[in-house]
Amino acid sequence: MSFESKNIRNVTLLGHSGSGKTTFSETMLFEAKEIQRRGTIDAGTTVSDYTNIEKEKGNSIFSTLMHAKWKDSKINIIDTPGLDDFVGEVISSLKVADTGVMILNASAGVEVGTEILWEYALRMNTPTLFVVNQVDHEKSDFEATLEQAKERFGKNVLSVQYPYNQGYGFNSIIDALRMVMYVFPDGGGKPTKEAIPEEEMDKARDMHNALVEAAAENDESLMEKFFEAGTLNESELAHGLRVALANQQIFPVFCCSALMNKGSGRIMGFINDICPSPADRPPAALESGGTLECNSANETTCFIFKTLSEPQVGMVSYFKVYSGIVRTGDELFNNETRTSERISQISLSNGKIRENINELRAGDLGITVKLKSTHSNNTLTIKGSETSIEKIHFPNPRIRAAIKPPSKNDMEKLMKALHTIEEEDPTLIIEQSRQLKQTLLHAQGQLHMDIIKYRIEKVNGITMEFERPKIPYRETIQQMAQGSYRHKKQSGGSGQFGEVYMRIEPYYEGMPEPTDFNVRNKEIEELPWGGKLAFYWCIVGGAIDTKYANAIKKGVMQKMEEGPLTGSYCQDIRVCIYDGKMHAVDSNDMAFMIASTMIFKKNFENANPQLLEPIYNLEILCSDTVMGDVMSDLQTRRAVIQGMDTEGHYQKIMAKVPLAEMYRYSSSLRSITQGRAKFKRAFAEYAPVPFDIQKELIMSYKKEFETA
Repeated sequence: MSFESKNIRNVTLLGHSGSGKTTFSETMLFEAKEIQRRGTIDAGTTVSDYTNIEKEKGNSIFSTLMHAKWKDSKINIIDTPGLDDFVGEVISSLKVADTGVMILNASAGVEVGTEILWEYALRMNTPTLFVVNQVDHEKSDFEATLEQAKERFGKNVLSVQYPYNQGYGFNSIIDALRMVMYVFPDGGGKPTKEAIPEEEMDKARDMHNALVEAAAENDESLMEKFFEAGTLNESELAHGLRVALANQQIFPVFCCSALMNKGSGRIMGFINDICPSPADRPPAALESGGTLECNSANETTCFIFKTLSEPQVGMVSYFKVYSGIVRTGDELFNNETRTSERISQISLSNGKIRENINELRAGDLGITVKLKSTHSNNTLTIKGSETSIEKIHFPNPRIRAAIKPPSKNDMEKLMKALHTIEEEDPTLIIEQSRQLKQTLLHAQGQLHMDIIKYRIEKVNGITMEFERPKIPYRETIQQMAQGSYRHKKQSGGSGQFGEVYMRIEPYYEGMPEPTDFNVRNKEIEELPWGGKLAFYWCIVGGAIDTKYANAIKKGVMQKMEEGPLTGSYCQDIRVCIYDGKMHAVDSNDMAFMIASTMIFKKNFENANPQLLEPIYNLEILCSDTVMGDVMSDLQTRRAVIQGMDTEGHYQKIMAKVPLAEMYRYSSSLRSITQGRAKFKRAFAEYAPVPFDIQKELIMSYKKEFETA
């Protein structure tokens, strides 16, 4: 049976690690009778964390698609990892979700990870409701958690429920929307409805009135009815809340104990009755700038939001039908790869349990297998259509490591395995660095790196080791130098001869033209690695034929690709070729290339050379209790603090830090703060390396060069 979009609810579970998302998803499936018995994380038996690595680590690493039928609706549930290293899984899930369910830990309150996830939900315009979980914990503090949520996420955070007796012995929830108290049996499950105790009525009425006002604000007729009658009936209230939630004008707060199965059913009922369907959401944005309505009557358009390689199965593609109907056997077209794909199988998913079906309609989520040339972020549509869903934008990597080269045979296998993981994880970047002569992995954090290593070794059986990555330094000069070099070689027959007079000086935009040379031609070369080479041809009287100009420039570029100080790229230099000599027989391109390379190197070393290092903007979000430790650590990393600010309940530190000092920073920050901090970084600029460090780097390069 396929569902129409109005009867579909796509929700993604969000929350800091340890908030209870996976347990909550297990309880949702149990409440909907999709499973007969609830699994546990400790036993490794949950539907969501079904991969071997998740069972072994005891944490969600991948997002997992599940579904539950509730009344006349189908609720698609995506459980996401809470660890920031796997944020790509969260972002891809938010792309296709119509509601975010943010799980908060009642004993920990709003944690730093929650705030980061909230930013993503806001950025992607996802209606969100909050669930304060673990209200049965002995240190549960629902009111403090609610106040933190209001403080950090705004006045539109409104409580629908609160626990009547939180902590040990919790069994009752007061629901201000329905003005009833739910009392749960000891084993959890279906509650009985009881009257709200008299001493709680004033509080419950105030909460109810706040919800009624929020519902009425979006509809003039409801507002009039509210002013006349002082309240709204259940259907009017539901309509008003549905509009308010879809427009992100209200963020309802619920409470539960997912572990004890107390309160989950009521939340599922709210998702079914109030949360927006795909048809209620704004049209999907297209790469072209247009939009696409969610309508089964339109041409078929699917978007691949996630891919995962599974043993014995191959590549599994998770997709959302944005319009039309996708059926088994359909031929769809990928405009990006210009290839056709046959949909050989369509399945509904509950973790690793798959149920084959014949079709899915607009708004629904499903999986297929063995697509040949289609990956995450690709759109499949009918041939001839130019429709392409706007791509997911993933955050830049925050750490990097070099791969220690194994044997040649293993290296080939390793790169094949890494590229497979790269296809399914867009937050991972593999770089073959020509400059550094290393294969680099760029990832979100050390845990991300460790999981990649685990998968390579356990799944592919290849040993993989990391080593410290080299730094992509740049070389430049600080003053002018000039001189000449004669290359002469005679070995029988025609020889080689070329003599070049060259001046080099620091180049900057708008610098005056040389007055002591007659400039015949100039080229401003944008270097592939950044910066510029200004090449001036100032030869008069035919001392060197112009046909050798390109060879001389090529010789300069050769040395700029492997600079004299550390073998790094050179940049921002003006080169003036002002004299020279040639031989009618022995001069050729090779002779002038060698001569120009040698004089460039000699001049460079005499021009007060300067090594430049990459500097990154670093932004850290942490609690004030660990701020001092974070600042002390930054001082050991040659960081320059740019400023401090507050963001919600957290302190934000902004600094500039050399890349050379950022190795394994993810692990250090987690250790210093016990995981209560997050960071992001972005390249800022190249800046001079301190003299003593430059001296060490040059000596180290010379030793390496001599022993090579």
